[in-house]
Amino acid sequence: MKLVIISHTEHYQTPDGSIVGWGPTINELNQLTKVFDQITHVAMLQKGKAPLSALPYTSNKIKFVSLPPLGGKNIGSKLKLLINAPKVISIVNKEIKNADFFQLRTPTGIGVFLIPYLTFFVKTKGWYKYAGNWNQQNPPLGYRLQRWMLKKQNRPVTINGTWKNQPKHCITFENPCLTNAEYKLGEAVIKNKNYTAPFSFCFVGRLEKPKGVERIIKAFSGLPENIKKQIAQIDFVGNGEEINYFKELANKSGLNMNFMGFQPRHKVFELYKKSYFFLLPTTASEGFPKVIAEAMNFGCIPVVSNVSSIGQYVTDENGFICNPVTEEKLQDSILKIIKLPESELKEKAEKGRSVSKSFTFENYNRRIIHEVLPKIK
Repeated sequence: MKLVIISHTEHYQTPDGSIVGWGPTINELNQLTKVFDQITHVAMLQKGKAPLSALPYTSNKIKFVSLPPLGGKNIGSKLKLLINAPKVISIVNKEIKNADFFQLRTPTGIGVFLIPYLTFFVKTKGWYKYAGNWNQQNPPLGYRLQRWMLKKQNRPVTINGTWKNQPKHCITFENPCLTNAEYKLGEAVIKNKNYTAPFSFCFVGRLEKPKGVERIIKAFSGLPENIKKQIAQIDFVGNGEEINYFKELANKSGLNMNFMGFQPRHKVFELYKKSYFFLLPTTASEGFPKVIAEAMNFGCIPVVSNVSSIGQYVTDENGFICNPVTEEKLQDSILKIIKLPESELKEKAEKGRSVSKSFTFENYNRRIIHEVLPKIK
């Protein structure tokens, strides 16, 4: 079987000519070669140096076909998107003609015109993946339009979370991020962790205010001095335009806050293994961030907000929910953590790891074979 995946995933060319792309998506495609004989990934090729989080394809079953880098919020970016629409459609059409299936990953700028094109002009079997917040109340116009079109589909749409009045063709689907071996390793990691102070915390993601980075720094900075002594460090993995502001804020916190920049997957996993809590008090539009499932697998107890489907996986039994998403509520969670006995924290960690089992690549591939492909028209 031949699959064509169309996405906005950023790719880069290394000095030796190799193509690398955003790690989580590349990992997923590498694993999908166990289901499909050939995969063509039609995605965007960026200029510049690849971040450390980028990964290469590991199978010769995967072919990369480049699209021009498109997307953005300003008027110029939107005009560029419209001007390049015929070129994008032509590239997609050429690849889909010889495929057995396609998958369009949304929401994305090119999705605004590709969803109607695929719906009305393409007979190849396929499905859509909506990776954003399916239940977002006031999404941007482009997201709202794509979600509306996907709700009217005959083809399957995989979404994050389970929702009231969910159309039958919209299938709740976990985004994979762990191999079976990594999942099994999590058991040993948690067994050897002692949940006693001083505690280490970590954040992994885009360094920006909506993701909660400022909220984290201010919440920890405002803690009483006797509580600060119970905190070993807070590590931030990722980058963003506001990083210098966050560093200045962190320098005044009275705590050990480390900004590690982008890191390869194996180093992020090492951070999860030695950290006790994962921070994501986000107000950004999320589906279900894979980093939460990864962290939980290695006994990194989540301290997160109840955005989109996050609260369907993280509860008071396996983590801490900040609701409302404020500095004060985050501080309350930290104070609660400090007071809880080790036995209760370890129990939360163990229950969290059981959630991660749904996010293995093996489970994802099995569901693609048995729950998605048979429903494709």
